[in-house]
Amino acid sequence: MALEADVAKVHAARSAADLVQPGMIVGLGSGSTAALMVKRLGERVAQEGLDFVGVPTSVTTAELARDLNIPLRDVDDVPSVDLNIDGADEIDPQYRMIKGRGGALLREKLVACVAKRRVTIVSPEKIVPRLGAESPVPVEVSRLGYRHVEQRLRRLGATTSLRRSPEGMLFITDGGNLIIDCRFSTLADPETLEAGLKSVVGVFESGLFLGLCDVLVVGRPDGAEQIVTHARRWTGCA
Repeated sequence: MALEADVAKVHAARSAADLVQPGMIVGLGSGSTAALMVKRLGERVAQEGLDFVGVPTSVTTAELARDLNIPLRDVDDVPSVDLNIDGADEIDPQYRMIKGRGGALLREKLVACVAKRRVTIVSPEKIVPRLGAESPVPVEVSRLGYRHVEQRLRRLGATTSLRRSPEGMLFITDGGNLIIDCRFSTLADPETLEAGLKSVVGVFESGLFLGLCDVLVVGRPDGAEQIVTHARRWTGCA
């Protein structure tokens, strides 16, 4: 089963990477499936001479892309992004997502928000009937006052856990912030929850990605399917 999932990720990643055209500015997502996509783009650079610019969403992605000779720019150095390609921890039938297991949610959402077209790459187990049944909602918060922020998140109904490294140290994001993972007994209204989370002083971003998937690429052991979602664009990008 694990082998099938790995093969599915490869098919999703390659299918999405092949959407990149010469001259594009491309958001390069973070995570295991996104890494496979970046590797495929590196192959295209080497084999086809594909000329494009990548905008990485994490230090890890940037390091991988540089190793593959992919030219990079920071998001503040480009007017917009033509195509953003990233994975998801969960995605529901309305194409709403939870992201941030790898800790890059703030940069991932910033890049997705300035992209003209957003492609999400997943294997079938990431498609869920309801968000939050398995994955917590990561919330990126200020290091200053984080205990008070955590208390306010609990008042919203969250069971919270301050993310730590495998060594037990506080997990620090690329932006120097902390992550509080939040579980909710029910997550029936992600839009209302997103508004509540963002109303807490000290919260920089949440792992709820709503209206940020224009094309869903689902990898399977025998190939990949591309689905145009027609999802309503997130108002935070207006």
